[in-house]
Amino acid sequence: MSDVRGTASLERYSGQMSGGLRSPAQQRVKLEVFPDVRGVFQAVASTTIVLMTIQEVQLFLQAVSSMAIAGGLIFTGLQFRHYRKAQHVANFTRLVELQMQLRRMRVDNPSLARVHRHDMDGLETDEEVQHYFMNLMQISIFEIVWFSHRNGQLPDDYFKSWVTRMTKISDEPSFRKAMAKGSMKIFHDQFETYFRELIAKSDREAKVH
Repeated sequence: MSDVRGTASLERYSGQMSGGLRSPAQQRVKLEVFPDVRGVFQAVASTTIVLMTIQEVQLFLQAVSSMAIAGGLIFTGLQFRHYRKAQHVANFTRLVELQMQLRRMRVDNPSLARVHRHDMDGLETDEEVQHYFMNLMQISIFEIVWFSHRNGQLPDDYFKSWVTRMTKISDEPSFRKAMAKGSMKIFHDQFETYFRELIAKSDREAKVH
């Protein structure tokens, strides 16, 4: 009897032991059915990072698009401003050219200078009339150069070359007589002030040398 009970106890013990031990396949089934919680959190975190990255890319693209639009508007504004300046210079040049045509008529036909009495003040001969209006035509060309440079339509070096040339021309006796003549001269007020100051500066420098 004791042998029978011992054998039964051994079998129960063996059954318990065999029930407590699981095969590798059974362990894999358990892992698949009950995944690791840390893995779930890692997957959620990865998804969140990806979503944040996409949002950042979208914001970046929107910012680039906004900057491109703003840059286009600024460029268009600068072009329009340049166009307005160019048109302003063109209108001014046309008006000065019309004035030059009237002066040229007096150079070609000095008798036309008698149309306005003040044009003949201090002028006795036809040659003096021609010299006077010829010098005014030269100044008118320089007036266009000055106004174009003032509005950014001519480079500095070209304008300086004109200043040098006009300074030399201002030393001519007929030119001095024309500038000293008290009759009305139709010029831009600021240009006339600039030009007279240029002549005065040339005179001061000539005295120093």
